[in-house]
Amino acid sequence: MRRKTIAISLVLSLVIMACTKGTSMENEDGHNFVVVHNEQGANLAYAPSSGVKIIIDESFNFKDLNRNGVLDKYEDWRLSAEDRAKDLASKMSVEEIAGLMLYSAHQSIPASEKGFFAGTYGGKHFSQSGAAAYSLSDAQKVFLKDDNLRHVLITSVESPAIAAKWNNEMQAFVEGIGLGIPSNTSSDPRHVATVTSEFNAGAGGQISLWPDGLAMAATFDPSIVKNFGEIAAQEYRALGITTALSPQIDLGSEPRWYRISMTFGEDPLLTTDMGRAYIDGFQTSYGDDEIKDGWGFKSVNAMVKHWPSGGAEEGGRDGHWAYGKFAVFPGKNFDTHLKPFTEGAFKLEGKTGMASAVMPYYTISYNQDPSGQELANGFSKYIITDLLREKYKYEGVVCTDWMITHNEGATPNTFRGKPWGVEGMSVDERHYVALMAGLDQFGGNIEIKPILAAYEMGKNIHGEDFMRKRFEQSAVRLLKNIFRLGLFENPYLDPAETVKIVGNPEFMKAGYEAQVKSVVMLKNKENVLPLAKQKTVYVPKMYFPSVKDWWGTPSAPRFDYPIDTKMIEKYYKLTENPSEADFAIVFVASPYAENGGYDIRDRQAGGNGYVPISLQYSTYTATDARAQSIAAGDPVIDPSITNRSYKDKTSTPSNTMDLKSILDTKDMMAGKPVIVAIDASKPMIFHEFEKEVDAIILRFGVSGQAALDIISGASEPSGLLPVQMPANMRTVEKQLEDVPHDMDCHKDSEGNVYDFAFGLNWKGKIQDARTEKYQIKNQ
Repeated sequence: MRRKTIAISLVLSLVIMACTKGTSMENEDGHNFVVVHNEQGANLAYAPSSGVKIIIDESFNFKDLNRNGVLDKYEDWRLSAEDRAKDLASKMSVEEIAGLMLYSAHQSIPASEKGFFAGTYGGKHFSQSGAAAYSLSDAQKVFLKDDNLRHVLITSVESPAIAAKWNNEMQAFVEGIGLGIPSNTSSDPRHVATVTSEFNAGAGGQISLWPDGLAMAATFDPSIVKNFGEIAAQEYRALGITTALSPQIDLGSEPRWYRISMTFGEDPLLTTDMGRAYIDGFQTSYGDDEIKDGWGFKSVNAMVKHWPSGGAEEGGRDGHWAYGKFAVFPGKNFDTHLKPFTEGAFKLEGKTGMASAVMPYYTISYNQDPSGQELANGFSKYIITDLLREKYKYEGVVCTDWMITHNEGATPNTFRGKPWGVEGMSVDERHYVALMAGLDQFGGNIEIKPILAAYEMGKNIHGEDFMRKRFEQSAVRLLKNIFRLGLFENPYLDPAETVKIVGNPEFMKAGYEAQVKSVVMLKNKENVLPLAKQKTVYVPKMYFPSVKDWWGTPSAPRFDYPIDTKMIEKYYKLTENPSEADFAIVFVASPYAENGGYDIRDRQAGGNGYVPISLQYSTYTATDARAQSIAAGDPVIDPSITNRSYKDKTSTPSNTMDLKSILDTKDMMAGKPVIVAIDASKPMIFHEFEKEVDAIILRFGVSGQAALDIISGASEPSGLLPVQMPANMRTVEKQLEDVPHDMDCHKDSEGNVYDFAFGLNWKGKIQDARTEKYQIKNQ
């Protein structure tokens, strides 16, 4: 139970407080906190500025967090997390519990000066404020103090050291408020490698970079995922992050869904195994770091998402927008989508037992509630209480996805609130419905007033005793996830130690090796690969069209190399003249469109606004689409639309020119080898170009360097397809959104079928223990 003493490189001074020897640590920022050691017990740390003192009981030291001079149960680290949480919940006011139910919007450190992550310091932008990068913003001080918020979601940080210092500032601030409850800081996945990321053996980085989602799934190796979880947890804790808003284990059975890239693919067994390994890696502490039942000082809560799966979106449209609010189950396959949760996330191999938190998706799981109600998962008592809590015995925290209680935008494609199914209700009423459905926490809500209003509604209907018990029930769940990680004992960090841990060379190397293992070789005609280093290569520049981000802000179009030329030149001589080249590599992205399946111009022209999502490069007309959509309806912004069909409509992907680049390069190379390196975010159509090229390398968002290692022979390919690659768009339209493995797959010129679990190495088609376990038996 004793926490390992961290070696401190700072100048230490000895202080005596409450007859207890403690080590006072003053960081570079001047912030002071005291570490108190317990023999055979938990080490403590507190900020003298918070007013907290030390209480001694039976020769052990304890923090007097509420400063009442008495050792309360919740302050006694010898007791269980359950007992401590119940005691603390009973002491909390309704306002304090309501604050615990809040979850901040995304916070960058320091705050940006404009856009979604903007903030001020003393009323001024950061650059004009004179504030340190680790200072608390004006908004952070308000929601931490006035709204009692204790769950903060951070995004970008200036550096690991700044993150550690901000953590110390923030924890000292909340330690001095009320009952001294520490913050549970969280993050969306932040280890994701990008096309431009580069690995340099021996060099550290801001954080280790790993394959994510489909890329991790392409390794078909849960042990890699568990190793990632263990390393990522160490880096998270060194940054002050104690909850991971991951993994995403939605079953990726709908190939057009843009969030399929963040899943472990379409196979129930593979997704279950990968999700279980991920959570075990994040949540489990070992040895001296363990407090109890696998939880401890190296543990990170895993908030698994999205219950009960958002992977069956009708037409591939996404629930972040009103046009994608429905998940449909025409194959009556709802129960299969639950398996990654019920057989994986809730049945861990490690001692923590189950994921500590769950996030429902935005979508309405259409026609699944026996009562006939069509409410989004976060508002559905059937989805949360009847299924998750009662049938599957889930005991952890349930937190809404972000902004589900906010008002929706003026049009279906506006990125605003996502109150699907309760669009006509007030914000206060939506909070009440969610609480009665069984939710514990509201993602992206930083204001306490709507929760207090919901409490008053419940008190008027059910009585105050009922609502007080309901609030304490959620408080206990939320507090347990803080107690089990040792944050009440020591939430502080040594920035120097943070710098040593985060992105260290060992972690960077492990992440890069996993990236390479995720790369899939689909085609290798006449064993053209590998191609020896120092040959001369032609890499065409690509057109990158203007696309809009989630908030509608367009990017600038450009014509440029798709990969850093300096990286290419580490492997090959680069020429702009195809006639001088020994071979060509065409770096492309899988087809993508910015409209997401809805085009406001179609609506303005008298249509319903819905258009096809295409997986091919060339213009596509949806002649095989449904004439009548399975689900439709928005009672507030578009009540007249009762059919979301896009049959016979046409769409062209934003990167349609990628196809022309491939075919033009084929012509210019005049018979010399052409290699296509695809950065794929979802399944795609290959028949437009496959027979024209000699080799195809597929990667799911990992670095271009990993692809070059395969092409050059520095590494042998070992990745396998975690999703099917469809033969054409007709099979995409005919497949059912909720059914995996139900498409006709592309067959290439070499006779290989691009089905789930297919991949090549230098010897040919891969057949190993992974394919034996996961490959569909009828292939």
